[in-house]
Amino acid sequence: KKDEHKIMLVSSTAPVLTASSTAPMVLNGANGSNIALRFNWTNPDYKFTTGTSSQDVSYTLQIDTTGANFTNPSLQEISIANDLSKEFTVKDLNTTLTKLNLLENIPHNVEFRLKASLAGGAVPLLSNVIKMVITPYLDVAVPIPTNGTLWITGDAVGSGWSNPLGNPYDVNQKFTQVSNTLYQLILPMPGGGNYKLIQQQGDWATQYHMLTGGTWSSGEFEKKDADPGFPGPPSAGTYKITVNFKTGKYTVEKQ
Repeated sequence: KKDEHKIMLVSSTAPVLTASSTAPMVLNGANGSNIALRFNWTNPDYKFTTGTSSQDVSYTLQIDTTGANFTNPSLQEISIANDLSKEFTVKDLNTTLTKLNLLENIPHNVEFRLKASLAGGAVPLLSNVIKMVITPYLDVAVPIPTNGTLWITGDAVGSGWSNPLGNPYDVNQKFTQVSNTLYQLILPMPGGGNYKLIQQQGDWATQYHMLTGGTWSSGEFEKKDADPGFPGPPSAGTYKITVNFKTGKYTVEKQ
Protein backbone atom coordinates (compact mmCIF):
# COMPACT_ATOMS: atom_id res chain seq x y z
CA LYS A 1 0.00 0.00 0.00
CA LYS A 2 1.10 3.50 -0.80
CA ASP A 3 1.62 5.74 2.21
CA GLU A 4 -0.04 9.13 1.86
CA HIS A 5 0.94 12.14 3.94
CA LYS A 6 -1.94 14.58 4.02
CA ILE A 7 -1.26 18.11 5.17
CA MET A 8 -4.16 19.35 7.26
CA LEU A 9 -4.97 22.53 9.13
CA VAL A 10 -4.49 22.00 12.86
CA SER A 11 -5.40 25.42 14.26
CA SER A 12 -5.92 29.08 13.50
CA THR A 13 -7.25 32.07 15.38
CA ALA A 14 -9.51 34.78 13.97
CA PRO A 15 -7.60 38.09 13.90
CA VAL A 16 -8.49 40.65 16.56
CA LEU A 17 -9.01 44.09 15.04
CA THR A 18 -8.38 47.27 17.04
CA ALA A 19 -8.61 50.96 16.10
CA SER A 20 -6.70 53.98 17.35
CA SER A 21 -10.07 55.56 18.20
CA THR A 22 -13.74 54.65 18.02
CA ALA A 23 -15.06 58.06 19.07
CA PRO A 24 -17.42 59.94 16.70
CA MET A 25 -15.37 61.63 14.00
CA VAL A 26 -16.04 64.67 11.81
CA LEU A 27 -13.69 64.74 8.83
CA ASN A 28 -12.38 68.08 7.58
CA GLY A 29 -10.79 68.56 4.17
CA ALA A 30 -8.42 71.19 5.57
CA ASN A 31 -6.75 68.38 7.55
CA GLY A 32 -6.59 65.98 4.61
CA SER A 33 -2.98 64.87 5.14
CA ASN A 34 -3.41 64.20 8.88
CA ILE A 35 -3.75 60.62 10.13
CA ALA A 36 -7.40 59.97 10.93
CA LEU A 37 -7.35 56.29 11.93
CA ARG A 38 -4.91 53.47 12.46
CA PHE A 39 -6.03 49.85 12.53
CA ASN A 40 -3.99 47.00 14.00
CA TRP A 41 -4.72 43.29 14.11
CA THR A 42 -3.29 40.08 15.46
CA ASN A 43 -1.70 37.31 13.41
CA PRO A 44 -4.16 34.43 12.77
CA ASP A 45 -1.33 31.89 13.35
CA TYR A 46 -2.26 29.32 10.74
CA LYS A 47 -0.78 25.96 11.82
CA PHE A 48 -0.77 22.73 9.81
CA THR A 49 0.30 19.18 10.58
CA THR A 50 3.69 20.18 9.17
CA GLY A 51 3.97 23.11 11.57
CA THR A 52 3.37 26.85 11.34
CA SER A 53 2.38 27.92 7.83
CA SER A 54 5.15 29.53 5.80
CA GLN A 55 2.63 30.97 3.34
CA ASP A 56 2.09 34.71 3.22
CA VAL A 57 -1.16 35.80 4.87
CA SER A 58 -3.30 38.25 2.91
CA TYR A 59 -5.62 40.68 4.64
CA THR A 60 -8.64 42.59 3.41
CA LEU A 61 -10.10 45.46 5.43
CA GLN A 62 -13.83 45.66 4.74
CA ILE A 63 -15.83 48.86 5.27
CA ASP A 64 -19.62 49.06 5.12
CA THR A 65 -22.62 50.86 6.57
CA THR A 66 -24.19 49.50 9.75
CA GLY A 67 -27.07 47.15 9.02
CA ALA A 68 -25.81 46.08 5.59
CA ASN A 69 -23.87 43.17 7.16
CA PHE A 70 -21.03 43.67 4.66
CA THR A 71 -23.28 42.85 1.70
CA ASN A 72 -23.65 46.42 0.41
CA PRO A 73 -23.05 46.59 -3.38
CA SER A 74 -20.81 49.58 -2.61
CA LEU A 75 -18.84 47.67 0.05
CA GLN A 76 -15.26 48.91 0.17
CA GLU A 77 -12.44 46.35 0.42
CA ILE A 78 -8.82 47.34 0.87
CA SER A 79 -6.17 44.67 0.26
CA ILE A 80 -3.18 44.59 2.59
CA ALA A 81 -0.38 42.09 2.04
CA ASN A 82 1.96 40.91 4.79
CA ASP A 83 1.22 43.61 7.32
CA LEU A 84 -0.58 43.89 10.63
CA SER A 85 -1.68 47.51 10.41
CA LYS A 86 -3.27 50.09 8.13
CA GLU A 87 -3.32 53.88 8.43
CA PHE A 88 -5.84 56.25 6.85
CA THR A 89 -5.29 59.94 6.31
CA VAL A 90 -8.34 62.15 6.60
CA LYS A 91 -8.54 62.38 2.80
CA ASP A 92 -8.07 58.63 2.26
CA LEU A 93 -10.79 57.79 4.76
CA ASN A 94 -13.13 60.40 3.29
CA THR A 95 -12.52 59.09 -0.24
CA THR A 96 -13.35 55.57 0.91
CA LEU A 97 -16.59 56.74 2.52
CA THR A 98 -17.41 58.71 -0.62
CA LYS A 99 -17.15 55.48 -2.62
CA LEU A 100 -19.69 54.01 -0.20
CA ASN A 101 -22.00 56.68 -1.64
CA LEU A 102 -22.50 58.40 1.72
CA LEU A 103 -23.91 61.91 1.81
CA GLU A 104 -21.51 64.57 3.01
CA ASN A 105 -21.87 66.59 6.24
CA ILE A 106 -24.15 63.96 7.81
CA PRO A 107 -23.09 61.45 10.52
CA HIS A 108 -23.09 57.85 9.29
CA ASN A 109 -22.83 54.57 11.19
CA VAL A 110 -19.93 52.69 9.66
CA GLU A 111 -18.47 49.25 10.39
CA PHE A 112 -14.99 47.83 9.85
CA ARG A 113 -13.80 44.22 9.89
CA LEU A 114 -10.78 42.28 8.67
CA LYS A 115 -10.65 39.12 6.56
CA ALA A 116 -7.49 37.01 6.67
CA SER A 117 -6.70 34.20 4.23
CA LEU A 118 -3.91 32.12 2.74
CA ALA A 119 -2.97 31.79 -0.92
CA GLY A 120 -5.94 31.75 -3.26
CA GLY A 121 -8.28 32.90 -0.50
CA ALA A 122 -7.96 29.59 1.37
CA VAL A 123 -9.00 29.25 5.02
CA PRO A 124 -10.67 32.68 5.39
CA LEU A 125 -11.04 34.07 8.90
CA LEU A 126 -13.11 37.10 9.93
CA SER A 127 -12.24 39.46 12.76
CA ASN A 128 -14.49 41.24 15.21
CA VAL A 129 -16.48 44.24 13.92
CA ILE A 130 -15.58 47.81 14.93
CA LYS A 131 -18.42 50.34 14.77
CA MET A 132 -17.95 54.09 14.41
CA VAL A 133 -19.93 57.24 13.62
CA ILE A 134 -18.16 59.30 10.95
CA THR A 135 -19.20 62.50 9.19
CA PRO A 136 -17.56 62.84 5.74
CA TYR A 137 -17.11 66.07 3.78
CA LEU A 138 -17.87 66.75 0.14
CA ASP A 139 -15.17 65.30 -2.07
CA VAL A 140 -14.95 63.55 -5.41
CA ALA A 141 -13.16 60.35 -6.34
CA VAL A 142 -12.43 61.74 -9.83
CA PRO A 143 -11.90 65.43 -10.76
CA ILE A 144 -15.12 66.87 -12.19
CA PRO A 145 -15.22 68.50 -15.66
CA THR A 146 -13.74 71.97 -15.36
CA ASN A 147 -16.46 73.76 -17.36
CA GLY A 148 -19.35 71.49 -16.40
CA THR A 149 -19.40 69.88 -19.87
CA LEU A 150 -18.94 66.27 -20.93
CA TRP A 151 -19.21 64.53 -24.31
CA ILE A 152 -18.82 60.99 -25.63
CA THR A 153 -16.85 60.15 -28.78
CA GLY A 154 -15.56 56.95 -30.40
CA ASP A 155 -16.54 54.15 -32.77
CA ALA A 156 -19.12 52.93 -30.23
CA VAL A 157 -21.24 56.01 -31.08
CA GLY A 158 -22.38 57.80 -34.24
CA SER A 159 -19.60 60.39 -34.43
CA GLY A 160 -16.70 57.95 -34.72
CA TRP A 161 -13.49 59.27 -33.20
CA SER A 162 -14.18 62.90 -34.08
CA ASN A 163 -12.77 65.48 -31.66
CA PRO A 164 -14.05 68.15 -31.91
CA LEU A 165 -17.37 66.49 -32.61
CA GLY A 166 -19.07 68.94 -34.96
CA ASN A 167 -22.78 69.21 -35.76
CA PRO A 168 -25.02 67.38 -34.79
CA TYR A 169 -22.89 65.23 -32.50
CA ASP A 170 -21.79 68.12 -30.29
CA VAL A 171 -25.44 68.31 -29.21
CA ASN A 172 -26.59 64.65 -29.47
CA GLN A 173 -23.55 63.29 -27.63
CA LYS A 174 -23.39 65.87 -24.86
CA PHE A 175 -24.16 64.73 -21.30
CA THR A 176 -26.76 66.39 -19.09
CA GLN A 177 -25.29 67.71 -15.85
CA VAL A 178 -27.75 66.31 -13.29
CA SER A 179 -25.73 67.70 -10.38
CA ASN A 180 -22.24 69.00 -9.71
CA THR A 181 -20.94 65.41 -9.60
CA LEU A 182 -23.45 63.41 -11.71
CA TYR A 183 -23.77 63.34 -15.52
CA GLN A 184 -26.15 61.31 -17.70
CA LEU A 185 -26.71 60.71 -21.41
CA ILE A 186 -29.24 58.61 -23.35
CA LEU A 187 -28.29 57.81 -26.94
CA PRO A 188 -28.35 55.05 -29.59
CA MET A 189 -25.23 52.88 -29.83
CA PRO A 190 -24.50 50.44 -32.68
CA GLY A 191 -22.92 47.70 -30.56
CA GLY A 192 -19.22 46.99 -30.16
CA GLY A 193 -16.41 49.48 -30.49
CA ASN A 194 -14.97 51.76 -27.84
CA TYR A 195 -15.47 55.32 -26.65
CA LYS A 196 -13.92 58.03 -24.53
CA LEU A 197 -15.37 60.82 -22.44
CA ILE A 198 -14.03 64.29 -23.15
CA GLN A 199 -14.68 67.44 -21.16
CA GLN A 200 -13.35 69.88 -23.75
CA GLN A 201 -13.88 69.82 -27.52
CA GLY A 202 -10.66 69.09 -29.40
CA ASP A 203 -8.74 68.12 -26.25
CA TRP A 204 -7.69 64.50 -25.58
CA ALA A 205 -5.40 65.31 -22.65
CA THR A 206 -8.20 65.83 -20.09
CA GLN A 207 -10.35 62.85 -21.06
CA TYR A 208 -11.72 60.10 -18.78
CA HIS A 209 -10.65 56.47 -19.05
CA MET A 210 -11.99 53.18 -17.61
CA LEU A 211 -9.94 51.52 -14.89
CA THR A 212 -8.85 47.89 -15.19
CA GLY A 213 -11.64 45.55 -14.11
CA GLY A 214 -14.45 47.57 -15.64
CA THR A 215 -16.93 46.21 -18.20
CA TRP A 216 -19.19 47.78 -20.79
CA SER A 217 -21.99 47.99 -18.20
CA SER A 218 -20.21 49.25 -15.06
CA GLY A 219 -16.91 49.96 -13.39
CA GLU A 220 -14.62 52.68 -12.14
CA PHE A 221 -12.89 55.41 -14.14
CA GLU A 222 -10.18 58.03 -13.87
CA LYS A 223 -9.07 61.24 -15.55
CA LYS A 224 -6.36 60.01 -17.91
CA ASP A 225 -5.37 60.06 -21.57
CA ALA A 226 -5.24 56.31 -22.21
CA ASP A 227 -6.43 53.67 -24.66
CA PRO A 228 -8.80 52.06 -25.38
CA GLY A 229 -11.15 54.07 -23.14
CA PHE A 230 -14.47 52.35 -22.43
CA PRO A 231 -15.87 49.31 -24.29
CA GLY A 232 -19.21 49.83 -26.02
CA PRO A 233 -22.18 47.54 -25.31
CA PRO A 234 -22.13 44.29 -27.33
CA SER A 235 -25.48 44.81 -29.07
CA ALA A 236 -27.18 47.75 -30.76
CA GLY A 237 -29.79 49.71 -28.85
CA THR A 238 -30.54 52.83 -26.87
CA TYR A 239 -28.48 53.14 -23.68
CA LYS A 240 -28.31 55.44 -20.66
CA ILE A 241 -24.78 56.23 -19.47
CA THR A 242 -24.42 57.53 -15.92
CA VAL A 243 -21.08 58.96 -14.78
CA ASN A 244 -20.67 59.64 -11.05
CA PHE A 245 -17.58 61.71 -10.24
CA LYS A 246 -18.30 61.54 -6.52
CA THR A 247 -17.96 57.76 -6.39
CA GLY A 248 -15.71 57.39 -9.45
CA LYS A 249 -18.12 54.87 -11.00
CA TYR A 250 -20.08 54.62 -14.23
CA THR A 251 -23.04 52.50 -15.36
CA VAL A 252 -24.50 51.76 -18.80
CA GLU A 253 -28.11 50.53 -18.99
CA LYS A 254 -30.16 49.50 -22.00
CA GLN A 255 -33.40 51.46 -22.25
